[in-house]
Amino acid sequence: MARAGVNAERLTLAAAELADEIGFDNVTVTALARRFGVREASLYSHVRNMRDLRVRVALFALAELADAAGAALAGRSGKDALVAFADAYRDYARAHPGRYAASRLSLDPETAATSAAVRHVEMTRAILRGYRVPESDHIDAIRLLGSTFHGFVSLEAAEAFRHSSDARGTDASWSRILDTLHAALSSWPPS
Repeated sequence: MARAGVNAERLTLAAAELADEIGFDNVTVTALARRFGVREASLYSHVRNMRDLRVRVALFALAELADAAGAALAGRSGKDALVAFADAYRDYARAHPGRYAASRLSLDPETAATSAAVRHVEMTRAILRGYRVPESDHIDAIRLLGSTFHGFVSLEAAEAFRHSSDARGTDASWSRILDTLHAALSSWPPS
């Protein structure tokens, strides 16, 4: 690829693609420079440093994931919304493991507040309102959902469930987990 084709957006997309291929933690400026056929130093005119590149990939992934979750949620409420939202996260993690890992990157509060991370929180709050979870408890419920989704997809990606002799596979467990979350949200205890 010609040097003229390099810009911050193309670098971010290339880094996201590379993350899916080799893992987010393995993406380097050297590998990207090779992909573009340029010297490493030339990439630093488009990104400040490796942290800047990692944040760009995280923001890109968060936006993609928010778009997917938003599309899945459209017109749904209650358990249908919960399942659609959860499935969007799981499907994204399966299709884009490196990008999903990037979406878990710790962002500074200012960056997070101006990113697609806000959309994720807003969508989750919309789901919770359908369950009548009091607003004062939203943070706890958001953490419950996020940690459950992330824990499952992370263990699944690491093939941690492969040792199981259960012939049903992970889809059956995923469905039962979502049933359990639905029940928990439906009978959310008062503070």
